[in-house]
This record gives sequence, structure tokens and C-alpha cells, in this order.
Amino acid sequence: MDIVVITSILAGLFLVIGLAEPLAARMRLPFSVILAVVGILIGGGAAFFWSTNLTDALNPIALAILNLPIRSNVFLYVFLPTLLFQVTLGMNLRRMLDDWVPILVLAVVAVIVATFFVGYALFYVSGLPLAACLLVGAIVSTTDPSAVVSIFRSIAAPKRLSRIIEGESLMNDAAAIALFGLFMGYVMAGVPDPSLEGAVLRFPMLMVGGALVGIAIARVAVWVMALVARFELALISISVSLPYISYIVAEQIVGVSGVIAVLGAGLTLNLMGPGRLPPQSWTSLRDVWDLLAHWSGALIFILAALLIPRLLDGLNVADLGLIAVVTLAAIAARVVILFGLLPVLTRLRLSPRVDRPYRVAILWGGLRGAVTLALALAVTESFRVPDEVKHLVGILATGFTLFTLMVQGTTLRWVIKRLGLDKLGPLDAALSQQVVAVALQQVREDMASVAEQYGLTRDTVRGEAKKFAERLDSAVTSAEASEEILDRDRVTLGLIALAGAERDLILERFRERAVSSRLADRILSHADRLIESTRNGGRLGYLRGARASVAGGTNLRAALFLHNRLRVSRPLARLTADRFEMLLAQRLILSDLHSFIDNRIRRIHGRRVADLLHDLLDRRTEELEQTLDGQRLQYPGYAEQLERRFIRRTALRFEEGEYTSMREDGLIGSELYQTLIQDIGQRRAMAEQRPKLDLRPRKTELIRQSPLFADLDDASIRRLARALITRYTADGDRIIRRDSKARSVFFIASGAVEMDLPGGPKRLGRGEMFGQIAILLKSPRRAEVRAIAPTTLLILDEARFMRLLRRSPRLQQGVRDSASARGIDPSQLFDGLDAPKPKSASSAPA
Repeated sequence: MDIVVITSILAGLFLVIGLAEPLAARMRLPFSVILAVVGILIGGGAAFFWSTNLTDALNPIALAILNLPIRSNVFLYVFLPTLLFQVTLGMNLRRMLDDWVPILVLAVVAVIVATFFVGYALFYVSGLPLAACLLVGAIVSTTDPSAVVSIFRSIAAPKRLSRIIEGESLMNDAAAIALFGLFMGYVMAGVPDPSLEGAVLRFPMLMVGGALVGIAIARVAVWVMALVARFELALISISVSLPYISYIVAEQIVGVSGVIAVLGAGLTLNLMGPGRLPPQSWTSLRDVWDLLAHWSGALIFILAALLIPRLLDGLNVADLGLIAVVTLAAIAARVVILFGLLPVLTRLRLSPRVDRPYRVAILWGGLRGAVTLALALAVTESFRVPDEVKHLVGILATGFTLFTLMVQGTTLRWVIKRLGLDKLGPLDAALSQQVVAVALQQVREDMASVAEQYGLTRDTVRGEAKKFAERLDSAVTSAEASEEILDRDRVTLGLIALAGAERDLILERFRERAVSSRLADRILSHADRLIESTRNGGRLGYLRGARASVAGGTNLRAALFLHNRLRVSRPLARLTADRFEMLLAQRLILSDLHSFIDNRIRRIHGRRVADLLHDLLDRRTEELEQTLDGQRLQYPGYAEQLERRFIRRTALRFEEGEYTSMREDGLIGSELYQTLIQDIGQRRAMAEQRPKLDLRPRKTELIRQSPLFADLDDASIRRLARALITRYTADGDRIIRRDSKARSVFFIASGAVEMDLPGGPKRLGRGEMFGQIAILLKSPRRAEVRAIAPTTLLILDEARFMRLLRRSPRLQQGVRDSASARGIDPSQLFDGLDAPKPKSASSAPA
């Protein structure tokens, strides 16, 4: 085909793509539906013009369109990797992991259920071999929920629900294509009744193998991209090659799922990229991928739609009946998942509660699209597939896709409106009236000052002021007549706004380089969890979310295990340094939120709510400071190094701003400006390097800071430091089990623990000890002890503790005090204990 013709057709397609999006917005239809209609019209029109003699002048164009080299491998190897890769880059992966159960259910499990529902329903009515019927089921099981996602966003659906749908859109293509490859192999091999046992065993191997290939290739790519990080275009070019290399290596060399390999590569880059690539380059990279994905998504849809007239060739009445069977079976499978399995997961607390109206919207929004058509095209192209199977697969997949696009897609907004999902709830409606009244009041004050400043004529001001006053009076009346908002709800709404402001501040500090790119995504994830926790639990939910953002989490527990048991310290050092930096960044952000309460929340919700929010914010700040103090005690001097690094980075930002202002004012030329900016870039690269954290315990300093060892001389302290064993624990870790044998005494160097005693819980903090009572009474442990904060413990075995106790009056007094606090006669503890010897330079624990 002539290059001029191909270029002209491509230019025309891009013109269609550019006009289709505003048309879809104007007609209030999903973008994919408009593209499908345009593609069908173009394909059908080309076939009509070629077959009639009335339009011979258009025959060259019609022939060029009909002869476009559209093959299934174009969709699978060119467009699909781009779409999947871009979705992974735009995901908040850490938030997705919170909801991995419902995402996997809606994606993988739903695809498998739909495959077998459709396959067996078709098998009983069509007479086709079971392998061919299951192949049809795999082809039509993948949904394209992009339409319902965009509509959910437009109606302000819960973010968690939208995130689950986005996760489904990412995973179901991969699961469906893996099943397609599995059953396509059976059909081409002529196996009519496939072994389901073999399919069950091979399916996980395809998935896991693909993920490992993608992760490995992506890690190498990130390493190369970090080497060329100064060259932004080179970095972006490498990222463009990544999904294609992953797909080809997985499919052609290793023999596993290429789609899963692309997902693994994209998720790996999503996790590693922000911390290893410059922030501006990372932003540019994602912008480029957004554009590539928009083009790929539109082209794959419009090109697939061009094939619909060809795939429907030979349609008859019996085929319409089979299309109806496929449609009903696919909908029934989705009903089983949404209304059967999903509520069970909710009761088991493995999934968020999804209200019935949203489940109906998800059901009706399960549109099929270009991936289904591409897979059907792959079947029709294979010479190893029987002609009867080719014919039916093409017709059934295309007919079902048309039903979802033309029936479900065009009525989806109507369904959502009938379900009432496009309306504000009573609480939000009442709040909106008050927000409008407050905003208009502020606008009136601002406009009065503007009129005075510019000396506008009184008649002009009076005329506009009258119209504005009428609107303001209407807003105030509506606010007074709206449903009264309870104080409890006002507090919840205020906390949601406060958490949203915290998220905005994180983004602002990231742009100012006050928060490093390495941790910005993680801190934003904490802010998102805080917003959702507040929505679900009000004030208590806010406090739970705030404590979770300070806690170490499961990764820290695993790192502590590696450090305490296996002496592998690198993961703990990295996570502890990250935690230090996150705590300092959170303290910086919390200090700015009080002004937001006074300037914004107070005007809408009143003084009482604002004062309560100030108290809650003060409580958060106090808990954060306590955690920071514990970290400082564990690793003295490291917080100061991070604060110095923050000051250096802030100074560089101010310096860069001054040079930019001078350049804009014409005080310096472009050559001098570039020289100065390059110098700042070199100094910034040095300032960005985080100081290394030394995990070696400073036991001598920790002993000196404990009042229990205040009467020991320097030689005794040094010997005691050699005898003590340091142990780090995370929040919630169990330190002592009830009824266990007493072998050691624990001294709290930092943090806090809680003892579950028969008379009630008792908390101990820095400078206190536990475990000594059971040793002195020679009895099993009577209490269970858990850490209630990240804690550093100094552990001394029984023999050394007894020798130290004989020599230290201060330690004996500490034992007496702890026994008295627990209602135990101290004299029982010291029966047979020798009197303490006079303190001397040589006295020390053995």
C-alpha cells in the first residue's frame, strides 16, 4: 500500500479521535461507544462504496480502508502493552494492595467464572466442542470498565469503589488473555474435551512466570534509567521500550503470559521509579505515557470496530439465538460474583461494603471492547482452527460486544440516574447549601473592596450588587431550610476536609522539594487512608488512621525479625531511615494545618468544631513527637542530620527562586542563568543524598540515660553494655507470653509496653523494667507483655541480673517500687539476697 495513502488514513484517524472525545462529552456517552460507532460507520461505508458502482471515484479510499493491515498481533503486540503499562504507572499501588481481595475476585475469579458459565451454556445449545465453547467464554469474559470508571468519577462515587474497578480493569485483561491462550492451544491441537486439571495447573504457571519476567526486566531497566537520569528524553525512551521487551521476552522466549509480564514491569517501575528518578523526569515520563495510552486506546477501539462488518459476515437467525445465550450467561456469571460472592467477602471483612446500587452499576457497566474483538480476530486468522469454529467465534464475540456497547453503554448513565447515584446524599446536600452561602458572603466582601479600589461608578456597582444580593439571600434561605447537620457529622466533615488539606500540603511540599520523591508516594498513601478511614469511622476513624500513619507496619516487623534473629540489618536500616524522614515530614505538614482550620473550616462549621479539630491535631502532633523522641533516643544525632539536609535543600530552592526572578526581570542573561542553575543542580544532587543510618546500638549511652543504673561507675557501665542484648520491637509485638519460664529481665531504653496483669493492664515506659518479679519469685510469668510503640529493649540474663542486683542499691529500689505498684510485698523478693557491697571501681556485673 502506498505510504501516502497510509499516512492520509492515519491522519484521518487521529482527526476522528480528536473530535470523538468532545462529541462523547456533548452526547453524554462513553468515549469507547462513540469510537465504536465511528469505526463501524467507516468500515461499513468503505464496504458499501467498494461494492456499488455509483461511487467509483471513492473506490481507492474504500479499498485502502478495507485493505488496512489490521491483524490480531497488531493489537496484542503494539497497542495492548501500551495500554496496560500506562494503567500501572497511574495506579496508587499501595492503596490497591489494601483491596487486593475484591480486585482479584472481580478480575481473576470473575473471569474464570464467566469463562465456564458461557462455555458450558454454549456447549449445551450449540453442539460445538467443549474446548471451542470455553474459548468463546474466555474471549467474552474480559470487561472494559473504563466507561463506568469515568462515570463513577463524574458522580463522585467512593474512591475506594473506583479504585477497585480500576484494579479490575488492569487484571481482567491479563486473566482473560491467559485463559484464551490456554484454550486456543487445545482448539488448535484438535482436543475437543480439554483436561480441566491440566488447565488449572498451567494457568498459575503462566501468571507467576510472566510476573517474574516483567519484574526482572523492569529492575534492570530502572538501573539503566538511573544511570542516564540527567538526560530526560533518554530516560523516557528507555521506558517506552520496557513493556514491549517484557511482552516479547515472556511470550516468545520464556513461554509465559506476556500481559502479566507487562503488568509486572509497570508495577515495578511504579514502585521503584519515584525514588530513583528525578521528580521532573518522572512527571514528564508519566505525561508521555498518558498521551501514548490515549492514542493507543482510541486506535485499538476504532480499528477493531472497522472489523465488525467483516466479522459479522454470514450472520443468521440461529446465530442471534447463540448471541443471546452468551449474553445471558455472561450477565449471570457477573451477578453471581457481585451479588453472591462479594457480600460474603464483605461479611468476612475481606472487602469493603459495596451498596446494591453500585453493584447494579458495576454489573451494567461491564462493557466489552477492543480486547474481545482482537482475540476473536486472532481465532479467525488461525489456519489450524476449523472453519465452523472461526465463523461462530467471530460472530458471537462481535455480537456480544455490540450488545454491551450499544445497549449497556448508551443506557449506563440512565441506569445510574435511576439508581440515584448522581445525587448528593442528605448530609452533603445540607452542607453544600452552607458552603455556597459562606462563599458568596466572602465574594460580596471582596467585590466591595474591588469596586472601591478601581473607582467603579455607583450605578454599575448598584445594578450588579442587587443581582448578587438576590442570589446570596436565596443561598442563605436554602441553607437555613436545609436539613440540620449534627455536630458529630460536622466534625466528620471537618476532619475529611482537614485530611484533604493534609494531602494537598504533601503535594505542595513535594513540589518544593521539602518532601523527597522517594517518600512522597508513601506519605500520600497514608493521607488517602486517613481520608477513607475518617469517612468510614468519623473521629475514631481519623485517630486510627493517624496512628497507622505513624506505626511501622508489616514491613518493619519483617525487617525486625531479620535483624533480631538473622542479623541481617540492611532492610531495617532502610525502613528506619525512611520512617525517620516520614515522621519529620509529617511534623512539618501538621504544623501548617492549624491555619487551615482557622481560615477555612471555622467559617463553615463554626468555632466548636474548629476547636475540637485543633485538639485532635494537637493530639496527633504529641503522639508524633513521642515517636520521634523514641527514634532520637535509639539513634542519637540522625534526626539532626536529616534536619540539616532539609535546611540545605530549602536554601537551594530559595536560591534557585532568586535566580529565576532575576532572569525574568532581565537582571541576568540566559547564559549566566544556565550556569547558575547547573551549579545548583550539582549541589542539589549532593544535598539529596540521605545520610546513612548506623544501626549499631549505643548501649553505653542508653545505660547512662536510665535512672536504674545511675549509681554505676564508668567501668561497670562498659561491662554491663557488653552483657546486655539489644532487641527492637514493633508496635503490637508480643515480648513475653503468660506462663512462660522466666530467664531474662528487660529494661526499656525507648518506647512503651503494656503488661496484661490479673488486676488490669499496666503500661511501662522509658527507664522502667519488667520480668524481674518472676525471676526473684522463681515462678512462671504471670503477665503477657506487648509493645504498644516501637520499642528498644536491653535484655539481661538471670545470672547477670542477680549479680548486678546485689551490687546496685538504685536497682534494688527500682525493684521494690515496681513490686509495690503491683501489690507485692518487696521483702518476699529479697529473701536470701546478699546486702549490696560498697561501690568501688572494680564492682561490675559478671
